[in-house]
Amino acid sequence: MAENSGKSKKPTWVIDKERARRAAAAETVWLFGLHAVRDALANPSREKLRLVVTQNAVDRLGDLHGMEPEITDPRVFGKVVPLAPDSVHQGAALEVKPLKWGSLSEVALREAPGEQRPLLVALDRVTDPHNIGAILRSAEVFGARAVIAPARHSAPETGALAKTASGALERQPYLRVPNLAEALTQLKGMGFILIGLDGTGEETLPTLLNDLPGRAICLVMGAEGPGMRELTMKTCDYVARIPFAADFGSLNVSNAAAVALYAAGRG
Repeated sequence: MAENSGKSKKPTWVIDKERARRAAAAETVWLFGLHAVRDALANPSREKLRLVVTQNAVDRLGDLHGMEPEITDPRVFGKVVPLAPDSVHQGAALEVKPLKWGSLSEVALREAPGEQRPLLVALDRVTDPHNIGAILRSAEVFGARAVIAPARHSAPETGALAKTASGALERQPYLRVPNLAEALTQLKGMGFILIGLDGTGEETLPTLLNDLPGRAICLVMGAEGPGMRELTMKTCDYVARIPFAADFGSLNVSNAAAVALYAAGRG
């Protein structure tokens, strides 16, 4: 007869309930900071679950769009909300479900307000949420239809990304696809010209864009250091570079995206 280990086994229904709770928690995002929380509250497409604020923050947020806030003491805010210790939350945090933007074709073929030409950005292995947040902000400013990235090798939707995006995450589609090379091939079929940005490009971006007036463009960018993967670069129709005044370095990927978006958005 086997000895009793002394540990009681949990009933199956308890284990299933705990698994479901963990799965549900993994599917939510905590946004933080006044700007990110305010814009998410105002977004009717955002599924909002829980709003935790200090009294000072709730006064500064203004319209809560029907959300019932949980007022908490600023001294225990970090214990109530699961944020990283260095998060600049400004006393406001909102638990939400990730946004659903639709399929690649729905996003890519949807006209952006005020656009000079159809414009997309594709990111290959850009994993820093601050870089992606800044790129989303530039994409919104310069009228891109969407920012596209691979699901496994890119920053997911997080509070840090949303805060850097300064509200753009609520309005600028950020679509993470199963396979970037396949997505780029699909975009070609939709009429997009794929321009990879890399320092090895023989042609400069402004010169290339002048030869493609009015054409739908997808700017493809890789992470700082490794750049685009070989397959990604081969999938591009062109590889171009941003011209520099001197050989003293290169731009951060988010800065390069802003420059490229400005150039492409001019038509």
